Amino acid sequence: MSNDELYDDELDHDFDEADEVEAYCMSCREKTVMDNPTPIWTRRGAPGTRGTCSICGTTMFLMGKTPAHNRLTRPEPVQIIEPGRGGLKIPATVTYLNFGVQDGEFAEILAEDLKRIGIQTWMAEDHVRDPQWATGIHPALTECKNMVVILTPLGIKATNVQEALNFFLTTNKPVFVALLQDADVPDVLRRKPRFDFRGDDYKRQFRQLAGSLTGG
Repeated sequence: MSNDELYDDELDHDFDEADEVEAYCMSCREKTVMDNPTPIWTRRGAPGTRGTCSICGTTMFLMGKTPAHNRLTRPEPVQIIEPGRGGLKIPATVTYLNFGVQDGEFAEILAEDLKRIGIQTWMAEDHVRDPQWATGIHPALTECKNMVVILTPLGIKATNVQEALNFFLTTNKPVFVALLQDADVPDVLRRKPRFDFRGDDYKRQFRQLAGSLTGG
């Protein structure tokens, strides 16, 4: 099986139910019916649904459990922190997902899809509430292999997003851009690999991003 077929197989878990699923479309700026709704579990074990807008084709996300989740086995939440001498250790193969709080749903879905194909992620918010690291550099910033920045007009302005991004840039570690909404691309990101998740071709963009993260 080719990588493309593998990615498609991992992303295809469609609803059988006839009930319509509605979610907020960031392009239409209103609630619309979701085409091809796919029940998933996030890396933290939370239920969600991914699909496309029936009006404009933009990828949509909705957190929460639906009847379709009853056919799926809820996975154990991903634990990527391991005990180490003198503190915590994060495997060096983990990808850091950098995003603003308003883009959390997309980040959760992207993290789950990456996990399905063996790419573990560290969510930016995982250490925001951790007082142990509130005044210093979290191990995730130093130990994660690369970063995916979820780019939206509000997200890129968030202080935590900018600080994490600046750390990766100054340490010359790979940074990739997942463009989620129309936004001015900062100069520091213009030459970074960019993947356009604004439209209806989520699978293609996901395959390309995953291939870049794995060097494929």
